[in-house]
Parts: sequence; C-alpha cells; structure tokens
Amino acid sequence: MNVPEHIAIILDGNGRWAKAKGMPRTYGHTVGAKNVETICRAANEMGVKYVTMYAFSTENWSRPADEVKALMKLLGEYIKTCMKTAKKDNLKVRFIGDLSKLDDKLRASIKELTEYSSQFTGLTLTIAINYGSRDEMTRAIKHLASDIKSDKLSVDDINEELFSGYLDTKDIPDPDLMIRTSGEQRLSNYLLWQLAYAEFYFTPVPWPDFTPEELKKAIEEYDKRNRRFGGI
Repeated sequence: MNVPEHIAIILDGNGRWAKAKGMPRTYGHTVGAKNVETICRAANEMGVKYVTMYAFSTENWSRPADEVKALMKLLGEYIKTCMKTAKKDNLKVRFIGDLSKLDDKLRASIKELTEYSSQFTGLTLTIAINYGSRDEMTRAIKHLASDIKSDKLSVDDINEELFSGYLDTKDIPDPDLMIRTSGEQRLSNYLLWQLAYAEFYFTPVPWPDFTPEELKKAIEEYDKRNRRFGGI
C-alpha cells in the first residue's frame, strides 16, 4: 500500500462531541488531546514519517475567554505529558505558528520539549499553535522583504523554493494527505501553501472518536488516488 510520508490533520469536533454527550466543551478537548498519542503511534506503525496537527489557530482567540484559557492550560499539560511520550515512542516534536503571543511559561515548555525530543528519530509530530496560514505567509514576506532591504538577497532571487524556506514548515516536506474530522469540508486557513498538491480526506467522525482504524481508512483511500501533480 502506498502510505503518505506526511499527513496533516485538522482535529475538529471536540466541542460538539462533548456537547452531544451532555459534557462541557473542555471535556471534548481533553479527550481529543489524549487521542493525539494514539493516532501518532498508529501512524508511525503504518509507516508515516510526519504528522502535523492543528491544535490552536489564530482565529481561536475569538472563542469565549473561559474556553481559550482552558485550551491554553490543556496545551501546557499536554506538553508536559509529551516529554514522556516522546521518549517512549521515539517521537520528535516541533511547533509552528506565532509562538511569541503565548505566555512565557508555555513558550518555555515548548522550547524544552522541542530541544529534548530533537534527539529522537521516529515520527516527527508538528503541532500548530497560534497558527494561521495567512499569518504565516505574512510573516514570511516581512522576513523576506527585510532580507532584500539588507541586501542579503535580491528580488530576482525569489522563487517558490526560496519562499518555502521562509515558512514555518521549512524543515519538513509538504503534506501528501490532509485529514479533517467531524464533517466540515474546508481548510480553515491551514497550510494553504503546503497543501497545494495534497489529497484531501473528510470524515464525519469527530476527532475524539477517530481511531487507528479510521486512520487506516484514510490511508487506504489515499492509496486509491491517482497523484499526477498536474501531469496527464
């Protein structure tokens, strides 16, 4: 079976899943966070090399203050737990997004986990926090313009490869497959540049119920696709 090297996932449906069970939205986020380890382990066993997950978008700040606070607390707790998970599963963890807007404690934890897990050689998990693709490209353009202004490069040097090197994802390959759970069929400002040639897989299954078997279904569907990249 043709297994994608890199899978990007939009972890959607946590709040609605919890509400359907008569529980607060934060319960769904807690259960969803626990599912990350399960799916990463399954992906690794299936031969996937990279997984990128959309944990908190630039637009998520507009959610109710209590929910945002709970999500930030949950992210901090997950990062602490992930130190043990990384060692157990030989997992390399990295982060993308504008991390400067997170509080000092969370940024310190992110730095610690990133440095600690850099020694591991298994699956690379990239977590997108305060990430939005338009924001990412805006930051990249500002950086690029600054380098032109300081004569580090010229306008004639600009091409797709060079621009990609200014993005948050410059150290990993573009995704081959994008999975979005819980029925929505849009990208929601996620990896717009990087997903240019990815296959999309949408499932009604909410993220807390997304099992290794559901992941296998997505990969089997990917295997059926004829990926021609603009060719005949």
